[in-house]
Amino acid sequence: MSEHEIEDLVADSIRVLDTHTAPDDPRVRDWFAALYGFQNGYDCSFTHFRVLDILLRRGHTYRFPLDRHPDHAPRPERLDTLTEFTALRSFDEDAPDFDGYESWLEDGYVEPPFLYCDTGTALWRRMVDAGELHGPDTVPPQRVRLIDVVREVAVAAEREHDAELVGMWYAFGCATLVGGPAGCPFDVDELAEMPAVRDLRAAVRRTGALPIARRSPYAAPVEYADDEDLEAWWWRL
Repeated sequence: MSEHEIEDLVADSIRVLDTHTAPDDPRVRDWFAALYGFQNGYDCSFTHFRVLDILLRRGHTYRFPLDRHPDHAPRPERLDTLTEFTALRSFDEDAPDFDGYESWLEDGYVEPPFLYCDTGTALWRRMVDAGELHGPDTVPPQRVRLIDVVREVAVAAEREHDAELVGMWYAFGCATLVGGPAGCPFDVDELAEMPAVRDLRAAVRRTGALPIARRSPYAAPVEYADDEDLEAWWWRL
């Protein structure tokens, strides 16, 4: 069962970022990549087609005729016979180096009659090398912190008076937004000095989004936090 709250959160965030960021801002596709990286940590479906027009326009995703695939000429039947959505990476579960299916989009995907790939993937690099992409589209995406992206989402959402979007992001707490698998590596004083954290908390206060955050199914109650002081501060605005 897909976690629809996460899927909706990411799609809505992509929409507000697109609306409130300059059309030529190259940071946007990096933000989108970070949002999908966040989504991939949950049990979610493939949702690119919800916002495909934005992803194409912002250079996160690229669309080509099927015959532009580098392998089309020697094996046209592999692509031309596809009749439904298909990811092109194949896996050998018995191989010694098999490490799961997280890379399933690396070789692109087909939604007939088109071929697609996302920026930074293996197929994207092949298309760059083949001269199918030019200019800014050949620049690799930059890694950005989730908290910095969420700050941008909150600023954009506040302009639309969307307290729900602000609150839903704030609900994930500092361990998810600022930390990693081992939790948040910063203390309260360090968190309080981070511009992205300050801006996000200010947006929560101005929009009155804290009650929305507390109602979220992803909210981290203080009593279950790894570091009660950090989480207590997070929820005390």
